[in-house]
Amino acid sequence: MKFERRSHYSGSLGREMYFNVYGHAGKPIIVFPSSGGSHNEYGDFGMIESIREFIDRGVVKVYTPDSVDSESWFSTNKNAHDMAYFHNLYDSYIVHEFVPLVRHESNWGGKLIATGCSMGGFHTINFALRHPDIFDTAIALSGVYDARFFTGEYYGDQEVYHNSPIDYLWNKNDAWFLDQYRNSNFIICVGQGAWEEPHISDTRRLQEAFAAKGIPAWFDYWGSDVDHDWPWWKIQMPYFLRTLEEQGKL
Repeated sequence: MKFERRSHYSGSLGREMYFNVYGHAGKPIIVFPSSGGSHNEYGDFGMIESIREFIDRGVVKVYTPDSVDSESWFSTNKNAHDMAYFHNLYDSYIVHEFVPLVRHESNWGGKLIATGCSMGGFHTINFALRHPDIFDTAIALSGVYDARFFTGEYYGDQEVYHNSPIDYLWNKNDAWFLDQYRNSNFIICVGQGAWEEPHISDTRRLQEAFAAKGIPAWFDYWGSDVDHDWPWWKIQMPYFLRTLEEQGKL
């Protein structure tokens, strides 16, 4: 497997940002780390190995950027507005700096896949809903989708609201967004075992919003033995990639 450890300077964030690249060809996947995770996490916890067959065959090419969650959603010394403000700098970095790099060096003009586990699941859905012109496939594993999980009650602050999928999706009526959502592939998966309680609740609430907006999506609830942990995510990710490939969507 071709592997590169890379970095580049982000003007949006004012710092060097690190990322890894796995593979030589295929549809690019951007992987958002879990809480506290880095660009190395996906490889370190065996996720890359779990999907190696797709990478080796050139079906997908995987990019794992760093996050800045410790300075946004997990920065407990900041108020909700400032948490969201810093996240929006990260959003600008991903959209205006990282995605163009991915497209250029992968020679890929189409849309991308977003994925992630836990906190990465939140980012996956948030980026896919905010930027359906960039991502047409989202695979979110054990995420939360309500910004209050990080901020507490945010009292209608618009910076936070526009990063809380469970809130803003209900009020999304723009046909430009809805048409693209309805032509995208959304996979939202959660186990029903240990440490999954808040993730089950948020997944059900997100499912209600998708249904109300007429957005097709695959909400998949795994069994009571399926915990919020890497061993299960290593099973889920290749399962969903295999299904997408069988459906001709990769």
